[in-house]
Amino acid sequence: MVIWSDPAKVDLRSIHNYIAHDSRYYAKKVTQDIAAKTDILNELPLMGKIVPELNNVNIRELSLYSYRILYEIKDQDLFVLAVIHKRRDFQPKIIDQ
Repeated sequence: MVIWSDPAKVDLRSIHNYIAHDSRYYAKKVTQDIAAKTDILNELPLMGKIVPELNNVNIRELSLYSYRILYEIKDQDLFVLAVIHKRRDFQPKIIDQ
């Protein structure tokens, strides 16, 4: 089961709000597409590539538009940890739990 962490939900909301300044339509589309992209993980949990900054086989990422969707595989669950812009300086500590 795919479970969105609170920080990942905040990231998604922030992305929506940022894009909505220019287009409410595209803000909704982008955030819906990002959320939908994670649905495939129920069937293909290893679909994403290993996050190079972390080099942990259980922490992976999907890419969509200009965003990295970071998730962790824990037993039967998949936790979306963060959604970050590809140009953003990635700080691994943001996903420490």
